[in-house]
Amino acid sequence: MSRAGIRPTSRDVARSAGVSQAAVSLVLGDKWRGRVSAATAERVRQAARDLGYRPNLAARNLRLGHTRTVLLVVPALTTEFFAGVYTGATRVAAEHGFGVVLYPSPEGIGAVRDPFASAQAALDGVIASSMAADALTAIRGDQLPLVMLDSDPEGSLGAATVNLDIADGVRQVADHLLGLGHRRFLHLGADIASWTFEVRARELAARLRTVPGTTLHSARAPISIDGALAAAEAALGRHRVTAVVCDDDKLAAGAYKAVRRLGLRVPDDVSVTGIDDLALATAIDPELTTVRLDAELFGERGMRALLAVLEGGTPQAGDIPVELVVRGSTAPPAAP
Repeated sequence: MSRAGIRPTSRDVARSAGVSQAAVSLVLGDKWRGRVSAATAERVRQAARDLGYRPNLAARNLRLGHTRTVLLVVPALTTEFFAGVYTGATRVAAEHGFGVVLYPSPEGIGAVRDPFASAQAALDGVIASSMAADALTAIRGDQLPLVMLDSDPEGSLGAATVNLDIADGVRQVADHLLGLGHRRFLHLGADIASWTFEVRARELAARLRTVPGTTLHSARAPISIDGALAAAEAALGRHRVTAVVCDDDKLAAGAYKAVRRLGLRVPDDVSVTGIDDLALATAIDPELTTVRLDAELFGERGMRALLAVLEGGTPQAGDIPVELVVRGSTAPPAAP
């Protein structure tokens, strides 16, 4: 057995098993077949177990050219949703001896510098949100094993994709509002060119087209409360609607303010919905009907997908389910 406080080395294992250090490396690296006998391999493994030997992963990774480090590229650090994605990804990474470096890529990525002299030399792989995809070329992340989150499976740089079932979430919102009797809608969309927001607009329009007598108006805003307030106030001033479907909860909070500025009430005069189920959703009054997205599970699935890619396997198929959470911001429309 090893002496207390002293970490056994491969030389100790070799001495205990009566073999060379080269033989120990072959056995513990699982490259012994055809080079040492099965009996010798078992003797080495038993010696390692008896001594409590653990390989020096840092030295091993340097020899193999791997850092066991993954880059997570997100639009911004201040977004609650992406904080959850990071938490989920790091949880799975830690289970497999990987570290995760977070790289924010907000609009105007040209001024953001590559955090590594060479991303290819410093990283084993990249997980990136579709909203941050433009950063990949700048940091050469598109030349590494790559998993894209919230991305079109048909056009994601040839990478594996992990998606939330946003289309189903939008259908749940539409069905809920249609079931309450709403027929006049405003879609307050995010002013960002991204596949995930294109899906929201497309699915909402498609679902509403199936119900005769519905109308749908659209407005776009940056993902901020003030931006949403301005866009929603202008749109609501032009169009008489009974429901505002927002691409995310921040936009919904701005829509609340716009409704009230116009002397109307949520949900008595206008119902409002969001997507994300951020902490904000229960901080506003009335509490927001929204689609719950499991950000931590999203990060976990993204990391597991990348690990599968690194091991030459196939990531888990299927979108992550989402759930409509009905709260006080939606009600049947008032009588004309």
